Amino acid sequence: MAKAEGARRDRAFLDHLEAYLSRRDGVDKLLKITRYTCKFLLATPLLQSSPVVTGKGTPPALALLTHRLKDFEASVGTSRKAFRLGKFIQDVNALRATPSFSSREGLLEIVAYGGEGIYYFIEQFVWLVKAGLLDKRHQKSLQLLSAWAEFIGYFGSVTLKSLQVQAMLAKELELLVVLSDGKDKDDVESYLRAATALAEVRQKRALKTLSLIQDAADALLALSDIRDGKGFLSNPLILSSCGLLSALISTHKNWSAC
Repeated sequence: MAKAEGARRDRAFLDHLEAYLSRRDGVDKLLKITRYTCKFLLATPLLQSSPVVTGKGTPPALALLTHRLKDFEASVGTSRKAFRLGKFIQDVNALRATPSFSSREGLLEIVAYGGEGIYYFIEQFVWLVKAGLLDKRHQKSLQLLSAWAEFIGYFGSVTLKSLQVQAMLAKELELLVVLSDGKDKDDVESYLRAATALAEVRQKRALKTLSLIQDAADALLALSDIRDGKGFLSNPLILSSCGLLSALISTHKNWSAC
């Protein structure tokens, strides 16, 4: 009986994994975890002491590991760009589905989806440069335009999600007042309805907060690209941690959505 139950769980997990890996975002986020894990390892003091970084003598095995991790990280980064071909279409469709652009939320959606869509569109040309089809002299200007579009998109997204989290907190407070009032306790059905609504709002707020943290982390990465890796916030350990955090949150969301 226990073996049969275990086999069913294994099959369910494998089916879920297959569904996850069949999605473009699923593979992309696994590549993102891989890339920023490499960046994190390269940012640690042990590998920072490699001659590839410092020019000083260290064990050959460590130098070889550093060199291979750098090459692997760069290769994974280029592979991720290939997975984004045509991804800007989802932002175009999101803008088309926006009910109104006259409200504050509508304007922020233009900034968020518009910035992200332009970013994904430009990234296609960055990939063509890295793949060798376009001249490398265009790479720096394309990457700068891409970073600005990404940062503007995340600025809009973070602002919009902050407003949504605030609205959810206000709704939670209203429901808590209703439940603590005690007026609906005699009406069991109304009380249960309010309790269920509170649990749903709290769950949505938790997911929205995670998404907000993810966008803030990605915005920091985009800002570092704009500043060309200069400044305290461009510390490799901080950036790799932000990238890894963002990838893990996104992987959790995509896994739950399968």
